[in-house]
Amino acid sequence: MSEQLNLVVQGRHVSVEEIDEIIFLLESHSSWSRWKLSKYLSEKWDWRNCRGQLKDMACRSYLLKLERLGYIKLPERRCLSPNRMVKRVIEPVLHSTELIQCHLKDLKPMEIVNVSHNTDYQGLFDFFLFKYHYLSFKGSVGENLKYLVFDRENRPLGCLLFGSPAWRVASRDKFIGWESVSRKNNINRITNNMRFLILPWVRVSNLATHILGHVCRRINKDWQEKYGHEVYLLETFVERSRFLGTCYKAGNWTCVGQTRGRSRNDRHNNLVVPVKDVYLFPLVKNFREKLNN
Repeated sequence: MSEQLNLVVQGRHVSVEEIDEIIFLLESHSSWSRWKLSKYLSEKWDWRNCRGQLKDMACRSYLLKLERLGYIKLPERRCLSPNRMVKRVIEPVLHSTELIQCHLKDLKPMEIVNVSHNTDYQGLFDFFLFKYHYLSFKGSVGENLKYLVFDRENRPLGCLLFGSPAWRVASRDKFIGWESVSRKNNINRITNNMRFLILPWVRVSNLATHILGHVCRRINKDWQEKYGHEVYLLETFVERSRFLGTCYKAGNWTCVGQTRGRSRNDRHNNLVVPVKDVYLFPLVKNFREKLNN
C-alpha cells in the first residue's frame, strides 16, 4: 500500500511512492521535456476525464505544483510559450446595432444556437463578449458551453458562456453540504454562468429571464452530448455594485450568500476584488444527493 502524505494536489492524493517515481523518471530520463513527462505519467496512471481523454495538462499542473512545494525539480522549459489568451486577437465582425425595442412576443420564436455545434458562429460570439461585456473576453479553457441567441428575424440578441465553477465558495458549499472530498469528486458536475450579455441595443422587458429559462432547460442535455457527463447545478456570481441580479431572481435562482472579495487567483490573501452575490440553480431534484456521492 502506498504511503499517503497529508497532501492533495490537482485533485490527487499525493503518495510518497508517486513522488519517488517522478524523481526516478527525472533522474533516469534527463532528456525528457516537461510535456513528455506529463504525457507519460498521465498514461501510466490512466488519468483521464469522463470522455476517456488523457488529462496531460492537469498532470503538468500537478507537477508544477509539486515543484513549487519543493518535492521535485523539473527540467528547464524548452521554450517560454506566450499566454495564448493574453496574446489572442479577437477579430471584429460586422453586425447591425439597430435598436431592437418591442414586446417579447414580437421576437418569438427565438433560436438559441449551441456554438459548439455551429462553429461558424464562434467569431461572432467571441467578438460580442469581447466588445460589449463589461468583463470583456479573451477565450475559455476547460469544459464550457457557448450560446448565441437570435430572434425570429435572425437578429442577434445576446450570448451566454458557461464554464468551470469556482473551486471553493463557502456559501455554495454549505448549501450543497459539501466537504472537501465530495467537492473534489463532484466539482465538474457544476458549471458557472461566467458571462451573460444582452446586446446594448436590445431593450426588451423580461428578455434575459426568458432566455435564461430556456438555456436552463437544455444545458444538461447539451453538456452530456459534449462531455459525456451530466451537470446537476448552475452557479453564477453577480457583482453587487453593478447589478441587482434581477433576471436570476425572476428565473428562480437562489441567492445563497456573498463572496468574500477574493479571487480564485489570490494565493497570498491580498488580492481584493468586488463582492459578488452567489446564485445557484439546481437542474435535478436530488442534486444534493448526487453532488455528495
